[in-house]
Order: sequence, then C-alpha cells, then structure tokens
Amino acid sequence: MSEIIIDQAAQIRAGEEIHLGKLSAYLSNQKLNIDGILEIKQFPGGFSNLTYLLKTTQADYVLRRPPVGASIKSAHDMSREFKVLSLLKPHYDKVPSVIHFCDDESIIGSPFYLMEKIEGVIFRGKDAQKNLLTEVQMRKLSENLIDNLANLHLLDIEKTGLIQLGKPEGYVRRQVEGWIQRYEKAKTAEVPQMEEIATWLQQNFPKEQPPAFLHNDYKYDNVLLNPQNLTEIMAVLDWEMATVGDPLMDLGASLAYWSEAKDGDFLKSFNITWLEGNLSRQEVVERYALKTGRDVSQILFYYVFGLYKNIVIMQQIYARWKAGISKDARFGKLIFGIEELQKMATKALSNTGF
Repeated sequence: MSEIIIDQAAQIRAGEEIHLGKLSAYLSNQKLNIDGILEIKQFPGGFSNLTYLLKTTQADYVLRRPPVGASIKSAHDMSREFKVLSLLKPHYDKVPSVIHFCDDESIIGSPFYLMEKIEGVIFRGKDAQKNLLTEVQMRKLSENLIDNLANLHLLDIEKTGLIQLGKPEGYVRRQVEGWIQRYEKAKTAEVPQMEEIATWLQQNFPKEQPPAFLHNDYKYDNVLLNPQNLTEIMAVLDWEMATVGDPLMDLGASLAYWSEAKDGDFLKSFNITWLEGNLSRQEVVERYALKTGRDVSQILFYYVFGLYKNIVIMQQIYARWKAGISKDARFGKLIFGIEELQKMATKALSNTGF
C-alpha cells in the first residue's frame, strides 16, 4: 500500500497572494494571541473559496477568503461561513473551531476568517491510482461517508438554532429558479441541452421533504480523514453553501459528484468514488434511506438538479477565466466537465435513472 500523505499546503498561486506584513500586524492588534506569521502557503484543492495555511510561532492556522475577482457575494460570504461553523460546533464535533472573522477588506483585499488547523488526509481524484485503501477499507469509508451525511440531516434544526441559517419553505423552487438565472448570466454560448434540463426541472418539482441542515457540497475531498484509520472521518470542511432546506437536495448534490467506473474521465478525475469497494449511486440512495427513513422515490429530480448546479458552478468559474479575470489554467479545462455533466443529465432523463 502506498504512503499516506497528510494534506499539504503549497506555494501560493500567482494573483492570489496575501500581504504577510499587513495580515501579521492586524492579527497582532486583535489580542488573539497570534503573533509572528512565519510563512503563508496555499492549499491547492478546490475551485471556489481560497484556503491558506498560516505558520506562526505558536501554531498553524487556516485562513479562508473568497476567490479573487468573484462577484457572487452570497456564494462567498465569509461572515456566513463563520456563523455556520460557530453554530454547528456545539452540536457536531466534525468541524474545526473558528477563531476570528474580519470584514476589513484593506487587510488582504477581502473579508476572511481564521480557524484551527486539523491534521488529516484528504482523498482527491489524483489519489485514485495510489492504492491507498483495500477494497474492504474503501467500502467502509464509503459507508461512513453516507452515514455521516445522514447524521447531519438528523440534527434537530430547531434545538440547535441551525434553523436561522435558511428559509426552508419553498427552498427547492428557489434553488432551481436561482441556479437557472445564474446560468443565464454566466453562459458563454447557447447550449440547447441546458435549456431542456432547466425546463424539465421546472416541470417536475417534487413534494418537499421536512427540512434539515444541509452541507450542500458533501464529497470525499471535503472530508478530513484520520491518518491512523483512513475509514474514520475527523472533520468536514468547506461549509460555504450550508443552509436549511430539503435534505434530498444535499443527497442529490453528493450523487452528482459520485462517479462510477462507467462514467466519463473528467468526473472520475475529480474523485475516488469509482474505485472498487465504493457504494454505487443506487446503493448510496438505499443506504441513506435506511439511515434516515426519508422517502427517496423522487431522487431522479434531485440528482439531475445536482448535475445542473455543478454545471453552473463550473460555468461561472469558466466564464471568469474566459473573461481574463482569473489566470488559473485549471479553469479553462472546466469546459470539458461542463460538456460531460450535460451528457450525464440528459442520459439520466432519457433513462429515468442513474
């Protein structure tokens, strides 16, 4: 079995630098007991909010900020992400402790927040061929991943105060209409398939489920694993889209990331769900239903919407790259992912299934 690598920060990408002096001076004045930043590095994963490692004389910390050039404030609201973690921590132990929020954009060019650094392993698509887990271990991790999502959805949103994070009534309709509007603003070409998918969604709204707390971006590369036991989830990361609403929207989002061996190369390159031992998409749905008691008979709607939303997210990022706002070369390649997920959604509607 290959060597296990703790998730590592690397050199900061061009155009995404943080002024060490300004940040260090600011933190020293906040009475946070954080003095003397020795080095700032960047975690290379992800296409949305940016994540940095701060090495200080006392300890290591993590800083989160919006992407450079982003104008979608509701999707990159650092104060809200800070609030989510603050509310969640007392009731769910698999999140880092947050330390400080700053809305003064003069410090690093945007709002940001700090949280504790948790050492752990993150499995990304590039790890798929490293033979890190046996088939039995992969099965266990896959099951734990879905069980943990079910546990999130079983939290009492009233007793925990999480209800204040959203307006669950009409959530599905607002999401569908909102993401269709986002696509219209971000599209760089006319794509008939996207219009067909949008029309189908608008004509097939399901009966909404009782509301729950949603992560909304739940997948392998947003969970931190125990280096001593890679089937154990230590923390869940990236809560920028967390809210309260129909939990099958969360499950559908996860299914849209969940590739199988028969799927295209782009989606498979971003995850490890296609490796032997993982649950299939159908098995994911069945296990989730067993753990939560939810009615999953209309899961096709949620899966197709998950694909549509992922297409729109990639289209927004691709549009920023095409306009020259972002220089990250990865973003230009997202056009292949956009095309692949369009085909998956169209196929799902044709076959009425996964």
